Amino acid sequence: MKSRKSGNFSDFFLFVLESYLQKMIINLTQNLVVVSIKPIFLLSNLIKYTMKDLLVKINAEIETFKVESESLTEKGIKAAGARARKSTLEIEKLLKEFRKVSIEESKK
Repeated sequence: MKSRKSGNFSDFFLFVLESYLQKMIINLTQNLVVVSIKPIFLLSNLIKYTMKDLLVKINAEIETFKVESESLTEKGIKAAGARARKSTLEIEKLLKEFRKVSIEESKK
């Protein structure tokens, strides 16, 4: 196997993928049954939140939105408007994640 210098994440990912595929080829040549090739990992699957973690993050983001929107409306700071809009997008993502986790928890 080739040795690689430490680099960025994409280099590491390619190295892991290459290693995985080499192992798959070895397994196939040894007549082992391989059902399918699945991705090794997805970053979105590495991050699992609990309900409590999500509530803390949602409340923090709402607080950020309040501060930035007040800066925009009261002080007229235009950059605060961009930060407030960015905060609303993050709140939307967190609320969607909260809904998913809530549904999973209710099925247990």
